[in-house]
Amino acid sequence: MAKCDICNKGISFGLKVSHSNRKTNRTWKPNVRKVRIIENGAPKSVNVCTRCLRSNRVTRAV
Repeated sequence: MAKCDICNKGISFGLKVSHSNRKTNRTWKPNVRKVRIIENGAPKSVNVCTRCLRSNRVTRAV
């Protein structure tokens, strides 16, 4: 799974706990999209999480 190139958000690890309190490993994956952005005046394709897209941390190329 890809990382966000803006904020470095990646996979988080933890435990899934059942009703009977048995614990197994699980992961939380970030919602990452491949988008074209404007960086230094030129369009560039990068992986960006939807939180960065929503908060206008990047300028999307049209």
